[in-house]
Amino acid sequence: MADKHLSSQFDQELGRLSTRVMAMGGLVEAQIRQAVHALATFGSDEADQVRQTEARVNEMEREIDHELTTIIARRQPTAVDLRLLLAISRTTANLERVGDEAAKIARMVQSILHAGGARRLPASELQVAGGMAVGQLRKALDALARLDTEAALEIIREDDRIDQEFDGFVRKLITYMMEDPRTISAGLDLLFVAKAIERIGDHAKNIGESIIYIVKGADVRHSTMAQVEQAAR
Repeated sequence: MADKHLSSQFDQELGRLSTRVMAMGGLVEAQIRQAVHALATFGSDEADQVRQTEARVNEMEREIDHELTTIIARRQPTAVDLRLLLAISRTTANLERVGDEAAKIARMVQSILHAGGARRLPASELQVAGGMAVGQLRKALDALARLDTEAALEIIREDDRIDQEFDGFVRKLITYMMEDPRTISAGLDLLFVAKAIERIGDHAKNIGESIIYIVKGADVRHSTMAQVEQAAR
């Protein structure tokens, strides 16, 4: 009975921790959406709000890390429970970095506005990649909540599509800057925006890899797609 009681308490602690991670994920997802919208509209005020959210995201990461440390010290979990806690730590780190990328997009939007020439650049075309990155993060959080390895596999596969969008946009942006040197300053800022969006997709992929680690116990980081698929099944 005592073991059952302790197990029940542990499950409650894990449940509360998972809820906090999902709340952090929801905040970061909203932050990215707002950053992409600020880019589409060149909204300086909206970009300011994105940057202000970064402090709360960082605070949530610290709170979750503290709770993780406390649980590990108190419960000394083994096997799947320890994998879950380690994967949560990785996930919160990735979410915090996604928040950093959203703040970077906001800073670049403000820099582009200050430099001028924004309307002569293909900024609106980044909305496609931005929307894909937001969608990837949403899928990653949903898959984490369900510990769904099939969904995690799909997220890892789809990361290539965001990379292709990034490569295509960079080629087009270089053409714009060569044709009109006045756009070079704003164009470089827009290049950083494109890279930030590409990195958001990478972080969503990392969360997908963490899901496979939790469920299957296989660390698939730096693995080929064939190796990832084999490990997940």
